[in-house]
Parts: sequence; C-alpha cells; structure tokens
Amino acid sequence: MRLHLNNGQVSAVKLSHGLGETAAVPPNPPRSPALAIALGVLSAVLLVTSFILWSRVGARDDTIVQNKNRSDQVQADAVLLRAQVDQDKVATATLQKQMDEAKAASVQDKADLDNAVASAAEVQKTLDKTRILATDFQTQTEEAKVASIKHQGEVDIAQAQTAVMQIQLNKATADTSQLQTQLADLQGRLDTAQAMVAQLEKSQAKN
Repeated sequence: MRLHLNNGQVSAVKLSHGLGETAAVPPNPPRSPALAIALGVLSAVLLVTSFILWSRVGARDDTIVQNKNRSDQVQADAVLLRAQVDQDKVATATLQKQMDEAKAASVQDKADLDNAVASAAEVQKTLDKTRILATDFQTQTEEAKVASIKHQGEVDIAQAQTAVMQIQLNKATADTSQLQTQLADLQGRLDTAQAMVAQLEKSQAKN
C-alpha cells in the first residue's frame, strides 16, 4: 500500500503484483504512539503545505486577475492609442494636403512673380524708350522754339523792312505824282512855247 496526497487528504492505494492479481493485505499491526505522532505530524505538515499551496494559488489567482486587469487596461490604452493614431493619420493627411496645396500655391505665386518681374522689366524698357522719346521730343521742342524765335525775329525784320519799303514806296509814289505834276506843267509850258514859236514863225512869214 502507498500513501497519496489528493486535495489535502491521505489515501491508501493497493499495489498490483502481476496482471489480474491482488496482493494480500496483511493484518493491521497494533498502533504504537510513535506512529500516531508521526501521522499527526505528517497531517500537520500536509495541512500546512495545503494552506501554503492554497495561499500560492490565491496569490496566483490575484496575480492573474491583476494581470488580466492590466491586460484590459493595456488593451483599452491600445484602443485609445489606435484611435489617437488614426486621428493623427487623418490630421497628417490633412496637413500633407494643405502642404501640397501651399506648395502648389507657392509654385503658382513664383510663376506669377516671375511673370510680374518680366512684365515689370518690359514696362521698364518701354518706359526707358518713352523717356528717350520724350527727351528727343523735348529737344526738338526746344529747337523748334529757338527756330520759332529766330523765325519770329526774321519775320519782325521782314515786317520792319516791309514797312520801310512801304514808306519808300509811298514816298516814291508821292514823288512820282509830283513829277507827273511837274511834267504836266512843263508840258503845258512847252505847248505854250511851241504855240508862241509857231505864231512867231507865221508873223515872220507874213513880213
């Protein structure tokens, strides 16, 4: 017979000797006090051992519960973290889209700026040409003013000369009239003298 510990209880199991044969159980010897004490000690040890095992099982169960609680907390934190990651992914995608839009806008602004610079350069060239033309026109205007003043002086001189010539013409006309008067007077005198000569000639012819 062999003693086995089963859930804190001691049980006797018969051992088989050979197939289908059972060993004969010897008669129980008279119990001695030493054996009773040994069995008591063994029972106490088994009881203490069982208590320790049950304590360890309880501690293990507490540890399992704590681990499960920690696992549940970790899973909950993982769910929150996953949700936060998803939100961060959405925010990142939105930010990336905004960055792409900003980059595209920056490229467009750069192109517009380049066009504006090119247009400004072209306008500057046109302005320079206009300034050159304005300067030439101003020079031509000044030259025209000088020429006009010169021509005005020439006109004034011509007008003065014309006035002098008009005066001379008027004087010549007056002189011509006077000469014509004198010529007419002389013609009258000549006619009178010729008449007198003719008369004298006639008188001499009669005599």
